[in-house]
Amino acid sequence: MRLSNKIDLWLIGICLARAGTGLVLITYAAALPVLQQEWHMSAATGGSISSANQMAYAISLVVFSSLADLWGAKRVFLGSMIAGGLSALAFALFARDYYSGLILYALVGFALGGSYTTGLMLLAERYVIARRGMAMGFFIASTSAGYAMSLLISGLALPLGGYKLSFFLTCLGAPIGATIACLTLWRTKNTVVKRQAKKGFTRDLLGNKPAILVIAGYCFHNWELLGMWTWTPAFLAACFGGEVLKAAGLGSYVTAFFHCAGMLASFSMGLLSDRWGRATVLLGLSGISTLCSFLFGWTYSWPFMITIALGALYAFSALGDSPVLSAALSEAADPAYLGAAFGIRSLLGFGAGAVAPLVFGLVLDWTNPGSIGRLYVHWGWAFSSLGLMGLGAVATAIIYKRGLKPVVN
Repeated sequence: MRLSNKIDLWLIGICLARAGTGLVLITYAAALPVLQQEWHMSAATGGSISSANQMAYAISLVVFSSLADLWGAKRVFLGSMIAGGLSALAFALFARDYYSGLILYALVGFALGGSYTTGLMLLAERYVIARRGMAMGFFIASTSAGYAMSLLISGLALPLGGYKLSFFLTCLGAPIGATIACLTLWRTKNTVVKRQAKKGFTRDLLGNKPAILVIAGYCFHNWELLGMWTWTPAFLAACFGGEVLKAAGLGSYVTAFFHCAGMLASFSMGLLSDRWGRATVLLGLSGISTLCSFLFGWTYSWPFMITIALGALYAFSALGDSPVLSAALSEAADPAYLGAAFGIRSLLGFGAGAVAPLVFGLVLDWTNPGSIGRLYVHWGWAFSSLGLMGLGAVATAIIYKRGLKPVVN
């Protein structure tokens, strides 16, 4: 195993592959205002497709992360990327109503779930602790780059060819990413860490307070983040108003800018946590994102520049702790059980994230009676539901910071 402390072509290749998956993971959210009309869906029904995708993603993460401990991260990562490319094309070509969209987007989530934590495991194998936040920050930032590119493509495609053209163009990213992954990892060794016979994963994890706190923080973080990412394009489309296809396109453009802010956060906050410590950065970011959750939805009728500025800060703070949480868990968990630890974290975290869009949609329907098929006007309470989970992230960060011992490289 080669340990590195610098950015190299290998890291760039892994990040480009991950960016390809990001194109398909946000394509549904970009088209959601259009799909609600064409597929005759309420907000709760529309949110359920995103929830199905996230739940399948969560199940996939725990299954394939555990297999990566036994088979090696490289092997599982490449298998997931290839399967993800094929399922993305199936979604683009055959998702034409609620039920086909639900099934095929869930399949996309299940196929691509094996590429996230295994990618983090590959980074943990290659990069020393003092540089791991940087590497994982780049990896997670590449997902945001994929999201931004997907939203830009959707913004162009939706007014021209509707959701069908948008789906097709954005879903090409997954097979392209799979090709880049195969080329990048061609010479990378597939590593399996030998386990100690007398040591069990369950006892190791349950007795590991820092790991438990990081996993709990990740659950709160994912609820807030995934709920926000699913519904922000629709919220911005509502702010623009007017014809739905045009409003959805404009909403996608602005959300792409938000993802660029998130990309910057992943770059900088992962690196900053290498210098200032994971706990300090986690506490600051969770506090800011929670405040934004309680404010963002109420800006519907405010001057649009205020909405954009607050949204950019929201995106920055909500995503900035992702690489920090990943690096913290990679340091706290036993390397022989790192895949299983990431898997449990992802099952719980993305499970919470899967529920968030549905709960958001239910609150949105409740506070906007009779608005099915039209753009909603009351968003404050729905976004505030995300802020409640943000408070949990703040509390967890405080406990984690108080009990944390310095990590020695």
